[in-house]
Amino acid sequence: MTEYSPFEMIAFTGSRILTDNTTVFVGTGLPIIASIHAQLTHAPGLAMIFEAGPLAPMLTMGMPLSVGDTRACHKACYLKGLSSVFELTQRGHADFAFIGGAQIDMYGNVNSTFEGGSYQSPKTRFPGSGGAGAMAANCERSIIIMALEPRRFTPKLDFLTSIGFGDGSPGYREKSGVLGSGPYRVITNEALFGFDDETRRMTLLEVQRGKTADDIQRKVGFELLISPNLGEMPEPSEVDLKLLREECDPEGYFLARKLR
Repeated sequence: MTEYSPFEMIAFTGSRILTDNTTVFVGTGLPIIASIHAQLTHAPGLAMIFEAGPLAPMLTMGMPLSVGDTRACHKACYLKGLSSVFELTQRGHADFAFIGGAQIDMYGNVNSTFEGGSYQSPKTRFPGSGGAGAMAANCERSIIIMALEPRRFTPKLDFLTSIGFGDGSPGYREKSGVLGSGPYRVITNEALFGFDDETRRMTLLEVQRGKTADDIQRKVGFELLISPNLGEMPEPSEVDLKLLREECDPEGYFLARKLR
């Protein structure tokens, strides 16, 4: 098996979760790469929405480096600006939101605002929601990518930026006035997580080859549920890696990064 980086594993896993003939609202970086890979393999009918306004562009001019990159507008079938694409999500026309963050809790709530200290005087200030707060509230299902570290998988967020299942109580999202069914998958390089239908708690679905459920639990700051059908994460083939490296991110802007 060809060696692959943590970010290549995340992008490949994101790709295989996406399905054909659906619409995904993408964030910058790995979500775009995963979506391009999905289009090149098993989901040619996948349509991307970018925050700046385009729907279903043809990315033949290269990978957009941000959701506002003009390359994301090339031959789009719809291009009417930020407010209009978010209106699409409110009308139920986005099957997936693909977002990242700095912290996540057991109910899939995400923090991308600050860590440590207070809002006024944070230890670390992050970029904030961007469009992720609205994406998580309105798209049908959320896919979240994050490095697997105890400080990120935390029992209590320092700030709730993007809503998941709230406190896990029945009907929390409906009572909060948000749309969609909520968090669907959490992707890391070492594990894939879902959420229990009844308790809404994060559930370990797959582990990287050579890892165990205990290995993953040691990197998570709250108790995980473990799927009775716990599986091994499929790995990218040489063909997949060639696509990721030569077609999706040939300059290595995102895939060549290193985990800290």
